[in-house]
Amino acid sequence: MTLPDPFVVGAAAADAADACADAGQRALAAPLLAEFAARLPAATPVRALWAHGSLAYGDYRHGRSDLDLVAVLPAAPDDRLRDRLAALHRELIERDPDAERLHCSYPSAGELADPAAAHFTFAQGEPMRRPVTAVARRELLDGGEVLAGERPGTLLPPVGDAELHAFIRADLRDYWYPVTARPDPWQRDVWVDHGPVTAVRATAALREGRLITKREAIGRLPALGAPPGLAEDIAARRYGTPPVLTPEARTERAERARLFTRALIERALG
Repeated sequence: MTLPDPFVVGAAAADAADACADAGQRALAAPLLAEFAARLPAATPVRALWAHGSLAYGDYRHGRSDLDLVAVLPAAPDDRLRDRLAALHRELIERDPDAERLHCSYPSAGELADPAAAHFTFAQGEPMRRPVTAVARRELLDGGEVLAGERPGTLLPPVGDAELHAFIRADLRDYWYPVTARPDPWQRDVWVDHGPVTAVRATAALREGRLITKREAIGRLPALGAPPGLAEDIAARRYGTPPVLTPEARTERAERARLFTRALIERALG
C-alpha cells in the first residue's frame, strides 16, 4: 500500500483549515452585507451589487479587511441621491462601527465602459470620487461575488493583460514609489502592512498575469528577499495578535520595510 505524502497531506489540511477560517470570517460580515443589500434599493434602483477584493477571494478578516463593493445604477447619482447614499452609509456606521469599512462605488451602467471615469464612492467614512480600477475590474470579472442583480461579465468590458499591467505600472510609478522616498509614513503600521504586500501582488500580476491574495503575497515575502521577521509582523496584524514595538524597533522596521518595498518596485518596473 502506498502511503500518502505527509507534505501533501499537511498542505491539504492547512488549505482546509484556511477555507474553514475564511468561511467563519465571511459569516461575520454577512448581517451587515445583507442589511446594506436590503436597504440600498429603497434609496435607488440598482442593476447590480458586486463584491470584490478579499471578501470575494477568500481572504477576508472581519474588523481588519475592507468590504469592497460596487453598486451599478441605471444613471449616475445626482446631488440628492448622493446625499441619500451618504446618509445610508452613516446610519449603518452609527449602528455598527464595522460599517466604516464598507466601501461602495456607484457607477452608472453607461459609465462602465470608461475605466478612467471617477464615480461617486463612499469609503473610509466619507464621500469621494474615484474610478473602478483595472485591478478591481479584473477581480470582479475573474471572481467577483454577485450580491444582487446582473453578473459582472454582462456589464463590464473585458480587462486584458496590457490594460491591467499598464494600470499596475502607473500605480507603482506614480503613487507607491514616491511614498518610498519619504521615511515618515513608514512609522505607521498601515504603510508597513500595505506597501510590501502591494509590491508583491503587483510583481505577481506583471510576471504571472494573475491576481493573488494578500495571504499568498505575505507568504511570498521571504523568497523575494524581505527583511527577516517582516512577513511574520504583517501576518500577525492581519491574522493574529499584533506585536508591541518599542520606538526603536518601530523606526528600524519602518526603514527596512520602506527600502525593501522601494527595491521590489524598482525590480517590478525594471
